[in-house]
Amino acid sequence: MNPVIRHFFTADPTVLVYKDILYLYTGHDEAPVGTENYVMNNWLGFSSADLLHWKDHSILLRATDFQWASGDAYASKVIERAGKFYWYVSVTQAAQPGKAIGVAVSDAPAGPFRDAIGEPLVKHQMLPATVNEKANLDPAVLIDDDGQVYMFWGAGKCYFVRLSENMTELHGEIRVIDLPGFQEGAHIHKQNGWYYLSYGYEKPEQVAYAMSRRIDGPWEFKGILNKVPYNCETNRPAIVEFKGKNYFFYHNGALPDGSSHRRSVCVDELYYNADGTIQQVIMTG
Repeated sequence: MNPVIRHFFTADPTVLVYKDILYLYTGHDEAPVGTENYVMNNWLGFSSADLLHWKDHSILLRATDFQWASGDAYASKVIERAGKFYWYVSVTQAAQPGKAIGVAVSDAPAGPFRDAIGEPLVKHQMLPATVNEKANLDPAVLIDDDGQVYMFWGAGKCYFVRLSENMTELHGEIRVIDLPGFQEGAHIHKQNGWYYLSYGYEKPEQVAYAMSRRIDGPWEFKGILNKVPYNCETNRPAIVEFKGKNYFFYHNGALPDGSSHRRSVCVDELYYNADGTIQQVIMTG
């Protein structure tokens, strides 16, 4: 039943499957009713073996767990490598203007998590030619079949960089990917030899996607994956295969007193066509 979490306002889902359990990590909307600004101080964790019954792991990470950050727990990505769990987050820098991407690490999917490097992985000042202080939003990370690691993120522009094997350093230059209508909310996944880059498209945000045979493109725009969610102007996808089915996580404003700043995570099934394209998601939330 959607929304899947009903006792908190949750947003910006990221998902991880580990040992037949799906872990759902979300932002936590705490804005009062009627507020037109985001109030997001921490990230929450939940887990499920069947997507029906959810264990609440409560607050797993706070923006201020990064001592160099002043706050704002925006969209994130959790990924596992060699028995360690890396949590890439978007927060506001304390000492300099702009958003930054940090990375936390844990030995278990439900924490405890700690700042992995004690400084931003990507500072606003590292981005090529941007005046958008919110440009470092919504990191998405993929470990490719050959073990190479890549990160996509951005607001207004989509950025792309290779990460080092240790998951906590950049390996190469930051590049810009030209995607039509790109707003924010990048998500990267791979299926049957295709790379899929989905993202918040235009305003109010739908989710669109592009496909490529190479992680560095060229990317072919394929159209809309899902429409504007109910009672919400933003959209942030997470796509995962779990126990033989494919799922699309997103958020809307469907709970009582919900809104664009009081959101709720939902999930629906996702279907691929024979040519690798994806059918538009039918939202039940």
